[in-house]
Amino acid sequence: MRIKFVEISNFRKLKSTHIDFDKKTTIFVGANNSGKTSAMVALRYFLLSPNRLALRDITIANWTKIDALGDAWETEAETDIHLDDLLPALDVWLDVPLSEIQHVVHILPTLDWSGGLLGVRLKYHIEDIGSLKAEYLLQRSAAQAAVTKGLGGEVVKIDIWPKSLTDFLERRLRAHIGIEAFALDPSAVVAPAKGLAAPQILPVTALPLDKAPFKNLIKIDEIAAQRDFADSHEKSQSGDDGAESSTRRFKRRLSDQLRSYYDRHLDPAKTPSEQDYEALGAIQTAERNFDKRLEVGFAAAFEELEDLGYPGMANPKLKISTLLQAIDGLKHGSAVQYQVADPSGDGTKTLKLPEDYSGLGYQNLIAMVFMLMGYRDEWMRVGKASLDSEGGAQEQIQPLHLVLVEEPEAHLHAQVQQVFINKAYNLLRKHDQLGDKTTHCTQLVVSTHSSHVAHEADFANLRYFRRRPAPSMGDTPTTTVANLSYIFGEGDETRRFVRRYLKATHCDLFFADGIIFVEGQAERILVPHFIRHHFPDLSRRYVTLLELGGSHAHSFRELVDELGLATLIIADLDATVATKVPVKGGGEAIRWKAAKPKRGAGQKSANQVLKEWHPSKILIDELIALDPADHQSSGSDGYELYVAYQKPVNVSATEDNVEEVIPRTFEDALILENLTVVVDVEGSTTSAKIKAIVNEGPTGEELEDDLFELLKTAEKAAFALDCLMLSDPTALKPPKYIRQGLEWFERAVGKDIAESEPKGASA
Repeated sequence: MRIKFVEISNFRKLKSTHIDFDKKTTIFVGANNSGKTSAMVALRYFLLSPNRLALRDITIANWTKIDALGDAWETEAETDIHLDDLLPALDVWLDVPLSEIQHVVHILPTLDWSGGLLGVRLKYHIEDIGSLKAEYLLQRSAAQAAVTKGLGGEVVKIDIWPKSLTDFLERRLRAHIGIEAFALDPSAVVAPAKGLAAPQILPVTALPLDKAPFKNLIKIDEIAAQRDFADSHEKSQSGDDGAESSTRRFKRRLSDQLRSYYDRHLDPAKTPSEQDYEALGAIQTAERNFDKRLEVGFAAAFEELEDLGYPGMANPKLKISTLLQAIDGLKHGSAVQYQVADPSGDGTKTLKLPEDYSGLGYQNLIAMVFMLMGYRDEWMRVGKASLDSEGGAQEQIQPLHLVLVEEPEAHLHAQVQQVFINKAYNLLRKHDQLGDKTTHCTQLVVSTHSSHVAHEADFANLRYFRRRPAPSMGDTPTTTVANLSYIFGEGDETRRFVRRYLKATHCDLFFADGIIFVEGQAERILVPHFIRHHFPDLSRRYVTLLELGGSHAHSFRELVDELGLATLIIADLDATVATKVPVKGGGEAIRWKAAKPKRGAGQKSANQVLKEWHPSKILIDELIALDPADHQSSGSDGYELYVAYQKPVNVSATEDNVEEVIPRTFEDALILENLTVVVDVEGSTTSAKIKAIVNEGPTGEELEDDLFELLKTAEKAAFALDCLMLSDPTALKPPKYIRQGLEWFERAVGKDIAESEPKGASA
């Protein structure tokens, strides 16, 4: 049994969002404000702490309808708005084999169910709409009647709560809502369209389930990103007495974790077993011996106190009775120590330090690991966890364990984030009844902003949260979630290349606001330099830059289509010309050979991006003549794309003669448009040779040819690094085609951010 997917409705940016769960580990990734936190909070609220819902958790686009309902109540007008339809809901879809039907009998939709999908909807609702309406109208009437007299007897209207129904619910929502569970129809499941869920509509006759659907079905635990986030007295949907038992506060000190673990699993005072009797006997013997020693030590002092003769007391006698508890041995700063050295070499003289002397990242890693161990052992009823409060056997072990970890990087250094994500799931399965067995299932869900965590994950584990613009006026931006395991299909060469490239580069693609693809190392070095010194607004955005040759960038097309991020591709023309070559056996064949770009020569581009992605043209003449507006395009799924490549530039041969030159590479385009600057670039041999060519004074095509011959074998990266050392970093200007691309990209990324962050929207 496992959770196959969930669908979240009307919760913050998750207006109608479908999220697939992996069989083992699911990792939520995405840019800032994309909805990852909203998804984790929704799971927490519905499954652990249902009484935490507030008005601001309701999708903000619904507020207008809520206020319209309040207006209709005030005017006694007819309305088809139902408040329950605007409240959040969570559909949990389980994949359950028929052999485990005994666990899910209470949520079966029909008696002819034969295994497979089973769905449960957890839905917030107004428990008594009449009571809410009456209270609102009473408070609203009082607010409208509130006036005050200003100076000179002028009547001034003042705003008194509530100003609207949303204003009222901001304070009173929790007093009027509850949560109900409904069984769903597996035959009515509709696949998401472009990431948007289509939750089934419950029939009017649908009746809520008569008991908590997941009480004996799913054990839910959480490590929240914020310490002390959980309320300690909230009722949990998973059947625990309080949310604190499942959502325990994060404690960095291992000694604190040990005390918590001891209290749950080892304390001999709780329903002692045969193994505990020896420990309890030793503790009680120590108590008696200690009492005797204290009586002797305090005898003289007690005699003086007894002589006081306090009124109303007849010869009071003082008696010492100590109470020792084994857990007291863990309540001190050195309860846990780290062995740091052994000067003797034979283990007889070990040097130790208290746990506070270890690194913070290491302490947090150990603490989080111990929390996971505690969750697992609590689920598996290890030690005293197998007994209830009265010493009897606990209820049966739930077949499914769901563990939510929110932003582990909040507690872990970069180096140990990878260790954690690699080990966490295996740690949760390290038990005799778990491992590779299928009787009990564990699912780990992690939300993260860390490229270190994403780097260690397989594509199949990643769920990308994509920000989408508002579908219409008056609406708000929403979020859809892409299952990245489906992008390239199975066994595809492109999929293997993209996966390996992302692993090799350790890139942060899944957390960016936009993507820039470049051809080579020189662009990789200088494009960020141009952004930093010529595009200040763009420099404040979270942009990822990928270095890919023209023959490979198009491999990312399917991934970029799915991510939907503003994308700038800086490509090369890669002009080729047809040449005749002899073939074996006689005759000639046409081969396309790299050539200097030239108008009217019938040349073709060898760049796969220009041919297959955008602008989907192959002739050099067409590419050179392409209108600037046609360099940009809306992608297949609504995102914006711009492809920049070399265009003709005018180079002055003399004061009265300007020649048109078509650059062949980024480097010669850069030099041709910065002739007075590159002569000041110093450092590498390549820079010296470029300076010499420019100082010799060739112009136009001759200069272009000289530069091209040099750059065939030159160290381009060395020249780019030398450019960074110019005393005036703004002196070096980006080539025109790159400047135009970055100007477009700055607008596109700014537009994307503005659309995805409306005023008042939640993350």
